[in-house]
Amino acid sequence: MTAETITPDSQHKSLAERLPQPFRDYALLGRFDRPIGWWLLFWPCVWGVWLTGAGFQWALLAWLLLGAIAMRAAGCVYNDIVDADLDKKVERTALRPIASGRVSKRSAWVWLVSLCLVGLVVLLQLAWQAQLVALGSLAMVAAYPFMKRITWWPQAWLGLVFNWGALVGWMALRDDNLAVMFALYAGAVFWTIGYDTIYALQDREDDALVGIKSSALRLGGRVKSGVGLFYALALGLWALAFWLLRSDAIALLALMPMALHLIWQVVTLETSGPDNPLDRFRSNRMAGALMAAACFVVGNAGL
Repeated sequence: MTAETITPDSQHKSLAERLPQPFRDYALLGRFDRPIGWWLLFWPCVWGVWLTGAGFQWALLAWLLLGAIAMRAAGCVYNDIVDADLDKKVERTALRPIASGRVSKRSAWVWLVSLCLVGLVVLLQLAWQAQLVALGSLAMVAAYPFMKRITWWPQAWLGLVFNWGALVGWMALRDDNLAVMFALYAGAVFWTIGYDTIYALQDREDDALVGIKSSALRLGGRVKSGVGLFYALALGLWALAFWLLRSDAIALLALMPMALHLIWQVVTLETSGPDNPLDRFRSNRMAGALMAAACFVVGNAGL
């Protein structure tokens, strides 16, 4: 097994290379070499928890982190099972374990079930209200891989799925003031549409050739303005969430670092070439941290 079998956008290529087979291919199948995915799944969980005003809740966040890592990996395995034939036709994904034939679909299903069992353990640690909310996402998760075949906006569906943790985090601690929770969630959906449009820039040519739809293709030459609009809507909805929770204009200042970061992404985004979009996409790990800090400050002010 050589470095060429590891997808080019791996963040930890050297570490993946050191893993013995078959562990390497299963780690790659779960995208453990690319932690940005579980960070983007985990941060909305933190937002929901910290905006409730219940303090740090480290134990709960540790369980949610484990769940984010396991379920993001499970989602990637499921996505690769469904998309194996398409992945073979896209340069960036042709070396993935199932597409390349290094892992059979049967073995992938076993790995998927194992990851879901970890997710079940996490689910059982939550309040029953949060358990019901978490289970409500399963149908949308199952449908996601098919969205790129039927709509130009699979990024919107990803936004609905990937930010479900904001609802779970909130419901794990309180079941009131739901308007705040939904405004937080809606803003996160637009944030995801923005950053995943940036991510989709890497594959525009291959996607067009094989018939995969994406917001990056749909927007054409208006990607930067489109991403800017999505981020503006996200910030507006987050401001609404903060205002509904604490009707104080000073609380809105907590969003300023996040707003400046998102503006930087849009202003410096280059739509040609893969390196700049990938870097801007990955910077959303920091964006998530900035928003988490804002949620903690607003949610826990006065404690």
